[in-house]
Amino acid sequence: MKRLILYVKRHKLKAIVLALLLVSYYFCLPRTLFKDPTATVITSASNRLLGAKIASDGQWRFPKSDSVPDKFKTCIIAFEDAYFYQHPGFNPVSIAKALRQNLESGSVKRGGSTLTQQVIRLSRKGQSRTYFEKIKELILATRLELKYSKESILAFYASYAPFGGNVVGIDAASWRYFNRNAEELSWAESATLAVLPNAPSLIYPGKNQKLLLNKRNRLLKKLLSNNSIDSLTYRLSIAERLPQKPYPLPRIAPHLLQKVAKTHRGERVQTTINSKFQEQTNAIVSKHYNILKQNEIYNISVLILDVKTRQVLTYVGNAPTDKKHQKDVDIIDKPRSTGSILKPFLYAAVLDAGDLLPNTLIADVPTNFGNYVPENYNKEFDGVVPAKKALSRSLNVPSVLMLQDFGLDRFYHYLKALKLRDVKYNANHYGLSLILGGAESNLWDLCKSYANLSSTLNHFNASSSEYFSNEFCEPTFLASETIDFGQKSSEKTLFDAASIYLTYESLKEVNRPEGNESWEFFDDSKQIAWKTGTSYGFRDAWAIGTTKDYVVGVWVGNADGEGRPGLVGVQSAAPILFDVFDVVPQSEWFSTPYDEMREVKICSNSGYRASTICPDIELNFIQISGLKTRACPYHILIHLDEKEQYQVNSSCENLDKITHKSWFVLPPLMAYYYKSKNPFYKALPAFREDCNTNSAAFMEFIYPNESTTVFLPKDFDGNTNPLILKIAHSKPETTIYWYLDSSFIGITNDIHEKAIIPEEGPHNLTAVDAFGNEINRHLVISL
Repeated sequence: MKRLILYVKRHKLKAIVLALLLVSYYFCLPRTLFKDPTATVITSASNRLLGAKIASDGQWRFPKSDSVPDKFKTCIIAFEDAYFYQHPGFNPVSIAKALRQNLESGSVKRGGSTLTQQVIRLSRKGQSRTYFEKIKELILATRLELKYSKESILAFYASYAPFGGNVVGIDAASWRYFNRNAEELSWAESATLAVLPNAPSLIYPGKNQKLLLNKRNRLLKKLLSNNSIDSLTYRLSIAERLPQKPYPLPRIAPHLLQKVAKTHRGERVQTTINSKFQEQTNAIVSKHYNILKQNEIYNISVLILDVKTRQVLTYVGNAPTDKKHQKDVDIIDKPRSTGSILKPFLYAAVLDAGDLLPNTLIADVPTNFGNYVPENYNKEFDGVVPAKKALSRSLNVPSVLMLQDFGLDRFYHYLKALKLRDVKYNANHYGLSLILGGAESNLWDLCKSYANLSSTLNHFNASSSEYFSNEFCEPTFLASETIDFGQKSSEKTLFDAASIYLTYESLKEVNRPEGNESWEFFDDSKQIAWKTGTSYGFRDAWAIGTTKDYVVGVWVGNADGEGRPGLVGVQSAAPILFDVFDVVPQSEWFSTPYDEMREVKICSNSGYRASTICPDIELNFIQISGLKTRACPYHILIHLDEKEQYQVNSSCENLDKITHKSWFVLPPLMAYYYKSKNPFYKALPAFREDCNTNSAAFMEFIYPNESTTVFLPKDFDGNTNPLILKIAHSKPETTIYWYLDSSFIGITNDIHEKAIIPEEGPHNLTAVDAFGNEINRHLVISL
């Protein structure tokens, strides 16, 4: 050290020059060797290539890979740089031989460059091949060797070497010329690619085949001579044919590639896609597309989510249609009319709030809400129907009545908690049509919501009956992301587990499409909670199903919004749904969340909690919140004669001869439609003629008190004031059912007042009480 210090003091100028040279040498190598744009590449969860988007400069240049396939590594070293692992970045012997040969010929015939020097030359593209440039490359090559390992230098070469045409790098070349991963190439194929960068513009597959074949075979002969391959491998390799033309790159998930490219352009991205599921689903979509396009239905999208990890397993953004029918549009995240697909969320919300039980009877009669007149798909009415059947049969009128009773704003709160992004406006904007397709949503959000509900139920049963704070989270298609479900809590996140389970029990009973009607009779049949939806005008067909492990969502329609006859959820989307469910493994049915349920007595006829006079009672498990529901209102105690033919009372029959019996009684309009579907329904017997029934309940209109013309004025804002209907009843606590022009408009209790805004013109107003008494008024509305 002292000698060095003395030398520096005596030779300051030389020391400064030497120091400057060392600093220059240290910083001569660019921090980033290659700045070329790269293709966007996506792979499956198992690292299988799903697709690639060409680089912005028009080159098939995949992002740099840190590893080089062993066969290609052996081939390229044998062909280009046999002493690669021994030299410091340049080979003096090769340089001397090249210099002598070039001087003898008077031109540049041989380069003598090592692989390290070639990496430098590739990074300094466009530089003339002069001796001065060679000196620069030599210096930079030694610096490269000091900074990077030999394996990293090989990776640079393999990633950025030209392979003919617009193909750059071993990864892109192996797919373009052999249609598979570089790791899967044979010795002959690896040798073919190894000789291409030596003269990429002169020889590449499909051009100068004889010259390419000779180069490949000479390399294979060299590999045989240095014992890299045996004689059998050599004979088999030279017998292999050369590739004739480039293959198109895989397009297994083109719409997911578009989505990834928006945020990860030019990167290699490993996704969560299951390549087997993806390809099988592609085939299913292609098969159904060929059928549906005959009815001018051109677009399909399918999504499969893993419930437990919330990973996207399959992403089919569109059918294999043509450009005219917008084949490149990814419909999975596009807003479309929801049809009936939101009904399970309403059912779960009503159960969660404890407003009804699964089999509680709901009215299904002609009903109008001002100008809004909902109808069932089959144009028929059941009078009353159990709530779970209303859901499984997707009846519209009971759903609208359920929404009206539950409250539009309350349900809207649940939808916002589900994070349905396309429900953008306030609740009043949608009105009661919200439950029948008045709002829009997309396949991504809907599948996410079903997955969140299924996961809530799974977590509740798997933990100590606890919920997770971040249960309602976004799915991911990036393998690098792991979903954090948050902290455990005894407080529900949105719906309680029992309400979700009971909702799924109803959805499990949905009638399957044609050809699957007897599915429930097969022990090994998949149990799926699923729902379809059809938008107004037959523009959108939905089908979404869930098991314990998977959610499958299907949308079918036309991207331009054109409706088509037959574009119905159960006919168009459901067959695809069940074909896709045949692809994924079978799951067990959800476990019953008993900790959120209680066993209670239920009236078999009405589905309400059993009263003391309900004749048929069964024990059912219900959600805890349902304990507050009222007892059965449809059974009343009546008094009959000995033969049970007529109603009697003490005015016409001795008390010891009166039979007391519980009777299932529906309001008249409900009973009218109910009898058409239930022939065993018995109306109340009439009173015997000799009985005094003056004590029976009665009612009359307070307003309007007679047939009249009613003028409805407007307020200062120009809004029409409502007509207030009023009735007096001898038993005010009695329920009264209101109808306008035979359409049900509501119920009143205690205070019998009803506000309506009828259309201009004549109307018939009817009121029926719980005892079957009926009064009518004819009125004319003037605006």
